[in-house]
Order: sequence, then structure tokens, then C-alpha cells
Amino acid sequence: MFKRSFASKDRAGKTTKPSKRSFLREHTKQKLLEKLDKPLVGSTSPNLISAIITLVVGKDQRLFAAHEDVLSPSSFFQERCRDQFFEANARRIYLPDEQPEVVSAVLEYLYKGDYYPRLLRDKRHNTWVLEDSTEPFDNNGGHGGIDPAIHVVGIGNVLRDTAVYCAAEKFGLEKLKGLALRKQGLQSGIEIGTILRSARYAYEHTPENDSRLRAHYLALIIRSRKTFKRSGTMQMEMKIGGKMFFDLFVAMCNHMDDM
Repeated sequence: MFKRSFASKDRAGKTTKPSKRSFLREHTKQKLLEKLDKPLVGSTSPNLISAIITLVVGKDQRLFAAHEDVLSPSSFFQERCRDQFFEANARRIYLPDEQPEVVSAVLEYLYKGDYYPRLLRDKRHNTWVLEDSTEPFDNNGGHGGIDPAIHVVGIGNVLRDTAVYCAAEKFGLEKLKGLALRKQGLQSGIEIGTILRSARYAYEHTPENDSRLRAHYLALIIRSRKTFKRSGTMQMEMKIGGKMFFDLFVAMCNHMDDM
């Protein structure tokens, strides 16, 4: 009689153990996910048993909660937790001039060492990419469907990483400034209007001695000078004037001298 070599669905057969190869694949995948969840910046875990601080953000007074020890790397928040403006009973810090989306990114960084979209290493192409991007971020790529700009009331769309950099400057988070600048350097295909608004925003929210974010915008305009020269938006912005355009003039003169 012919004997079937496979177990019937209606019968209780011998339990099949998962292959070692399958186990290793799942184990490796889990290890990768655990690695991504670990902080990219900082070697110590935040103390999640400290007091809860409520941040009241923006004109709409959006509420965010954070542990006091998580906020402690920020000199700004350390001071606010001590000074006269901090209400001991309510445990609230008011940030009426900040953008909720930016504060959310700052808190995510303080808890996890990065903020969405996270910066990931593409070992295959030996380059850096942003989480959920479909292609590496370079001069020829896009941003993978991730909107790189946020809307700032009274200003318009500015690059998120610029706003995060400026917030990090205010909050005293130097490593976050470096991370934001690195992410912004991976962006491409941004419209001129957004670039110029972001540059003005950077000048308005960074000190005179800032030599990183301001220099980034000056170098970007110089590299793309043929495009900016034809832009009506650029012409209107230059009529408004300001310190940014004097710095741009000096930077372009230096560039020509180097050439």
C-alpha cells in the first residue's frame, strides 16, 4: 500500500522544528532592530524614574512630558528647572516661541540619541542615508518621500534640520547641532524659496560667531550660483538685504580669489 510521506492537515503529526538557518536569520534580524533602537549619541541611558516635567510649547500650548534627568544634558532646561520661572508645583516649562514639531524632535533625540528620520549607515554603498528613504542622499538623489520642511507661522516652510539646529543652539545641545547639520547636508532638490527662508531663519536664530550652519548656506548658494542667479526669489531677497547677503558677498569674493 502506498504510504503518504507528508502529514495530513487533519491529523496530529510530528512537530517540525524550525531550521537552524531560519532561527539564525530571525536572530540576526532581531539583533539589527535592537541595535537601531539604541541611542546613536551618548553612552548612558536616561533615568526614567526622575520627576516628570511638562513642556508647554508654542502659541497653541501643546503639551509634552519628559523626565527631568532626560532634560539634564541641556543647559537651558537645567537652568529652567532651577530658576524663578519654573513652577515647582506644576512642574511646567513654557516655550511659547518654539515649534511643537521641533521640540518633539529634540525630545526624541534626548531619549533615543537621534530623531526621525534617523541617520543610518548604508554599508553596501559606503554612505549615509535617512530612515525610510528609497535612495542614498546625495547630489543626485531625492529625499525618499520624507518632507524635509516644516511650516513656521509667520515665515513659511523652512528646513526641519535647520530649525532643529537652531533649537539645539538655544538649548545648549552641541551634539544635536552636529547631527542636524549632517542630516541637512544629505538633502537635495529643495526649492530656492525654502532654502532662502531657511537661511534667513538660521541667521535670525544663531549667534554672530556661528560658523557652521551659516557657512553651510553660504557654500550652498555659491555652489548653485547659476541657479540662484536666475531666480526671481533670490532677487527679491537681495533687495531686502541683511547681514546674510553681506556675508554671501564676502564668501563669493573669497571663492573667486581661491579660484
